[in-house]
Amino acid sequence: MERNQHLYHQSEEQLLNEKNIVEAAKKDLKHFETLYNKYHEQIFRYVYQRIDAIDLAHDITSQVFLKAMNKLHQYQYRGVPFSSWLYRIAMSEVYQYFKDKKAERTVNFETEKMKDLIDEIDVNSTESKLKSLLEKIAELTDDELELIELRYFEQRPFKEVSELLNISESNAKVKIHRIIKKLKMAV
Repeated sequence: MERNQHLYHQSEEQLLNEKNIVEAAKKDLKHFETLYNKYHEQIFRYVYQRIDAIDLAHDITSQVFLKAMNKLHQYQYRGVPFSSWLYRIAMSEVYQYFKDKKAERTVNFETEKMKDLIDEIDVNSTESKLKSLLEKIAELTDDELELIELRYFEQRPFKEVSELLNISESNAKVKIHRIIKKLKMAV
């Protein structure tokens, strides 16, 4: 099992149960509440991590779930949690916000969530090395940053990262490996 996969990994039985809930919600939206309750906090944290304004993050999160309800008939099961589809909607909403407002993207770092990235890069935890790493992360392109955030800060398995970004799993692994290599050389 991949490191940290347990945090977001669902068994086949759990995925099929969730698929049944989604199918029930397609027929009667009252079943959507189960999905909302399960994923609201995750989606909110995802949005807030990028926006860093609590009221705005709540508004965007509400938009995500409203769009999900309105487009639920378009959802197709792909063997990953329903949250993958919600995250794609959330990504789109966040990108749209930045485009409309011409705002700068925020990167919120929590030291405990950076542990895996620090371990992967093999940075000894001196303050100057960590500061250098943070500076280099802030210089990443939006696409590179998205990969690092999903894999290391949100601890998503490669399969889900690939689904969220609409790339192959092997492509996700290669891209992340290249970003890690780039960061290693920089610190």
